[in-house]
Amino acid sequence: MTGRLDGATAEVVRSYLLAAAEEMRATLIRTSFNPVIYEVHDFGLSMYDADLRLIAEATGLTFFLGANDFSLRKGVEYVGKENLRPGDVVLLNYPYWNAAHAYDATLFSPVFDGEDLVGFLCVRAHWMDLGAKDPGYVLDSTDMHQEGLIFPGTRVFTAGVPNKEIIELIRFNSRMPDLVIGDLNAQVAALRTGERRFLEILAKFGRPTVEAAVERMIEDGEERTRAALAALPQGTWTAVDWLDDDGITDEPVRMQATVTIEDGTFTVDFAGSSPAVTGPINMPFGATEAICKVILKSLTSPDEPSNHGTTVPLRVRAEPGTLFHAVYPQPTFTLWTGIVAVELILKALAQGMPDRLPASSGGDVPGFMMVGTHPDTGQMFAVSNNDVVGWGATAAHDGMNAATHVSGSAGRTTPIEVMEARTGMFFERVEMRADSGGAGRHRGGVGVRRDIRFVTPGEFLSVIKKTKARPWALAGGHEPEPNQVIVFPGTERERRVSTKRTRVEPGDRVTLLTAGGGGHGDPRERDPEAVREDVAEGYVSREAAREVYGVEDA
Repeated sequence: MTGRLDGATAEVVRSYLLAAAEEMRATLIRTSFNPVIYEVHDFGLSMYDADLRLIAEATGLTFFLGANDFSLRKGVEYVGKENLRPGDVVLLNYPYWNAAHAYDATLFSPVFDGEDLVGFLCVRAHWMDLGAKDPGYVLDSTDMHQEGLIFPGTRVFTAGVPNKEIIELIRFNSRMPDLVIGDLNAQVAALRTGERRFLEILAKFGRPTVEAAVERMIEDGEERTRAALAALPQGTWTAVDWLDDDGITDEPVRMQATVTIEDGTFTVDFAGSSPAVTGPINMPFGATEAICKVILKSLTSPDEPSNHGTTVPLRVRAEPGTLFHAVYPQPTFTLWTGIVAVELILKALAQGMPDRLPASSGGDVPGFMMVGTHPDTGQMFAVSNNDVVGWGATAAHDGMNAATHVSGSAGRTTPIEVMEARTGMFFERVEMRADSGGAGRHRGGVGVRRDIRFVTPGEFLSVIKKTKARPWALAGGHEPEPNQVIVFPGTERERRVSTKRTRVEPGDRVTLLTAGGGGHGDPRERDPEAVREDVAEGYVSREAAREVYGVEDA
């Protein structure tokens, strides 16, 4: 084929590729064993051409999708493209190449059309246990080797045949082997589904047409992104924020980002952030790149599918050995740094475009987990939930109430029915919190309250890194109270924690208070009728209506 492929044909081919990626996603959800995959959708699935350029992806966690690009390059570099054969499946979880912690297992496979390598498929998903020093989640590791069994790029299938020795190594290094092996097989099933569909697309349209469509998709992706960047305010803006601690000491950890938009490029520089810390909140550089991709995409083409071209204008800078560029053997397990950094980058950008961006959401993902032994099965369990927060208000409307954090994309909370059936947690209360959203002409969305009573012994893990610094507001709006985790409320043992493993017994309780979003604009300028509706819905108290909004008859 000569010349540039027409747009109609390119769009049809793109739709077929996207459908193939979504079918991979459906396969993974239907066959996985772990609720963090089939309920929470803690995964990312991507398709690539033979040059490792992204051509399609399925809906999943945005961090994972961007990280797949980085980890696939590193994995193929380690294995050697020339050493790959049809039917191979390679496992990678070495954090500094995998762009994530050790439990986010990346599996990738080559796609061959006859003897020709024509593409790659990649599936990343969270495994619940892989031999780390602690069950469930690692909160206080001080080097990578405490964080689980490491695979730098290891074949788990060779030419279509399972590598029994490697799979047994995984099985015998997991406290929950049935879940982990089940999820590994689910990921392999997703890869096989993608391979079949990829080859069917090549057969239907012919390789020259598909390759020409990919070239046009990537060209258009880059052109759209650069045009969108040119239409944004140009300049450089810097923001600072703080993490509660590193999991080892109580000292706050400084984060700084400087964002520059100019000449069709988008640059994020993390100079000024803390050096790498002792605890496991350091970010692999690939994970840092991934969060910047999320921001770039949301600003330039939020309604268009991603491909390699959409991120060509991105530049990310972070010196090795710093908070945003961990190097061996620095610990990386608790990657909540990246969640807070999304808000940090938006905070910088909001200085230059306050009417285009929302105020801060709840500032963090209030994660929690229970680990223990189930009384009915005698089997170990570890089930987690990433809780909802309020979103920040914008210049045009209120923030969303009780929603997945802005970094979570299509991620979901774990249903209460699953958590109660599979753990020792009983949920006495789940409700939206009045006055938790920042006041403003447009109000921040509200967070939630959860009261949990434990009916079996075990450990309760809270995973959160922003309980001290408030989420930020815009244009005179009010900042909400930060997230809070209260263990043993109403007893002499009551205390507030952030990231902590807490031993619990039957009858013990925990209260979680998730933050609302920041407000936008002066609360006294809010429509009084909107305030009355907020009071009627329970989002704002009558006291706040009078004292903050100046509405006496709410």
